[in-house]
Amino acid sequence: MKNATYLLLGASFLLLSCGDKSASNGNTAANDTITENLPPVETNPKVTDLSPAFAGQTRIPGVRTETPYEARIITKDLAKPWSVKSLPDGRLLITEKSGAMRIVSKDGDIGKPLAGLLPVDDKGQGGLLDVCLDPQFPTNRMIYWTFSETRPGGNLTAVAKGKLSTDENKIENATVIYRAIPVYDGDKHYGSRVVFDGKGNLYVSTGERSDMETRPLSQSLQSALGKVIRITTDGKAASGNPSISQDALPEIYSYGHRNPQGLAIHPATGDLWLSEMGPKGGDEINLVAAGKNYGWPIITYGVEYSGKTIGEGISQKEGMEQPVYYWDPVTSPSGMTFYSGGAMQEWDNNLFICGLSGQHIMRIVLENNRVVGEERLLENEGERFRDITQGTDGSLYAVTDSGRLYRISKK
Repeated sequence: MKNATYLLLGASFLLLSCGDKSASNGNTAANDTITENLPPVETNPKVTDLSPAFAGQTRIPGVRTETPYEARIITKDLAKPWSVKSLPDGRLLITEKSGAMRIVSKDGDIGKPLAGLLPVDDKGQGGLLDVCLDPQFPTNRMIYWTFSETRPGGNLTAVAKGKLSTDENKIENATVIYRAIPVYDGDKHYGSRVVFDGKGNLYVSTGERSDMETRPLSQSLQSALGKVIRITTDGKAASGNPSISQDALPEIYSYGHRNPQGLAIHPATGDLWLSEMGPKGGDEINLVAAGKNYGWPIITYGVEYSGKTIGEGISQKEGMEQPVYYWDPVTSPSGMTFYSGGAMQEWDNNLFICGLSGQHIMRIVLENNRVVGEERLLENEGERFRDITQGTDGSLYAVTDSGRLYRISKK
């Protein structure tokens, strides 16, 4: 299934990204002089009256990409894609929520679903979720993925692995290596991103399953809900994990998370960064450190969807980590990636985060582990952006809930 390619001129949405709608007629050249200290990209009213813990924690001044770039729709024919990763030859490995994993060419040719995958529970927010390649994939062809798995009494976030067959038609010996307990009969907040650290272990994010009944488990060290866990490729607790307490699950790396759908390793520092969906207000970017408590549901920069306060209505507490950055109102951050070494040199080490309700891709400029600029890309597309990755050609590739695959590259 191949779709026509559509070209979007970079200048048009570059102008919109700074929040200056009066300049959005597309007549300004893409390489015009860029003014520093642009207004923040968020102009809507806050939903809370909470104050940031430090300057620059929210609504940072806007930035604008100077290098001309373009975005092309490679295909519109995917079915609720959830994750996209680049294969060594430049093709893309994409998961679809209903349970299919496919290989897609750079020109948009969509392969048949790979056989051999495990059944998924795709109700609500569940399904076949994230995927990543083993660092030794060119020689061992191993793939790791997360999914919502039906279990007695409900379901949970599971991590599986298998080998891509030589003929690329199936996944061989698919095996669950880890299950985030406890089982719960729900259909939300699986978290479910998975990335390799620099030592051959896996970081996995898990959600707290949304409901009031499970929400406190993000603070429980006997539960794997609302956590970042760090495991070996066999699903065991990785060596060097923090010793948080005597009775803590040994795989827990950090805790106090709500619904973290983004994980990425900084290409220069090796640090782990996370994007996390808040309630109404309070979406977060966190720099994840071993053994730290990120506060949910005790502290938050959001409120209940009803408008009621959460807990004591506080956003700071001793012993709990502050987000590096937060959004109010929310953008619903999902998959994310760092840009490194491609033709868009001004994007090096910038963080790109997909926005679902925000319907744009966030470009986040970092200095010394602080956000110093924010830009919105593709905000006129009207798409819920679910995941993004950097390809072997240096382009960014992003998938949307409606089934589109975009390539974003230098003009």
